[in-house]
Amino acid sequence: MYPGYCSDTGSIAPERCLFGVMLTISAFLGVVTMFVRYKQVEALIPLEVTIRRWNKTGLALGMISCFGLCIVANFQKTVFIYVHVLGGILSFGFGALYISIQTILSYKMQPHIHGKQIFWIRLVVLLWCWFSAASMFFSTVVLHSEIHGVEVLKKLHWDPQEKGFTAHIICTVSEWSLAFSFVTFFFTYIRDFQNICIHVQVQLQEPDPHTSWPDSETRHEKSLLLAGSL
Repeated sequence: MYPGYCSDTGSIAPERCLFGVMLTISAFLGVVTMFVRYKQVEALIPLEVTIRRWNKTGLALGMISCFGLCIVANFQKTVFIYVHVLGGILSFGFGALYISIQTILSYKMQPHIHGKQIFWIRLVVLLWCWFSAASMFFSTVVLHSEIHGVEVLKKLHWDPQEKGFTAHIICTVSEWSLAFSFVTFFFTYIRDFQNICIHVQVQLQEPDPHTSWPDSETRHEKSLLLAGSL
């Protein structure tokens, strides 16, 4: 259950315009980071079938999470409430699963590939993530049970004296805490990414002799999306 209180200040113009732009950029950066991490693990342990499966599953979950973030950015809670909630569930739910899988990969890759220290750091962040998610869920349940006949998800202004205010604050803090746990987890990639080199490789090929091109000098370009060296 996703209340969307982080989105309160991004529900009206012009704040929602900036909110949408920033979250869309964040989603793009998240996709790039997850893809680089995927290629890194693939290059480090290319023959381990189990790790390769975990790695592919993690990438898929990460992409879904970033897609959910785009939905949150472009469908405001006061306009498309159910679509916005769906985006939040995809973003936070699948994002937490992505962090879980990457922590498992760190455990399986230690001590030869990953040090034990980085695994324990990621495990702590993972526990932080799930604790925040659980706190947000239960506080949302309490909030909805305390307030009846009010569209809580569309409520933007709260009075400290009104019923449900405490649960609202706990839920909001938990949601921000969950978001910061995601950012912190990405920070743990910094040292890993310092050990790899990424470049785009372009190969020029001769045209197919059976294909008629108006210009005989035409060349086909084939770009490898990512070529990494460790």
